[in-house]
Amino acid sequence: MAKKTDIHNGSLLEQFGMKPYKLRAKESYMTKRQLTHFRKLLNAWKDQLEKEAEKTVNHMQNDSNSLADPNDRATQESEFGLELRTRDRERKLLRKIQISLAKIEEGTYGFCEETGEEIGLQRLEARPVANLTLEAQERREITEKQFKDNR
Repeated sequence: MAKKTDIHNGSLLEQFGMKPYKLRAKESYMTKRQLTHFRKLLNAWKDQLEKEAEKTVNHMQNDSNSLADPNDRATQESEFGLELRTRDRERKLLRKIQISLAKIEEGTYGFCEETGEEIGLQRLEARPVANLTLEAQERREITEKQFKDNR
């Protein structure tokens, strides 16, 4: 089964052999150096997800033989279904990574889409595709929960 690519297997930085960003004295937010750090992290994550997708395609093409035993066939179909669901989630994540890379190029990366405030380096290292501050994300989740509960 494919290795999970989320932060539950250690931080993304650890997965890609990167060190946490060291802020220099009086360094402003989202300098060229910081953007280079996040571009490298996002590209490494993107490359990993694309390799995993390629492995899945190869695995399904090579291992999708017609098994005689119905139980074996059912197990294989279940395994393929799980892999496809995982790849679908990763496809959505790839889209978020591409959006984040575009924001780096536009100069808007690292700023909250709701408030315009700095998202923060630590939050971005933990979740490089974050587009809201922690506070804005929490408000959104509370609003969504209230909306869901009132249905």
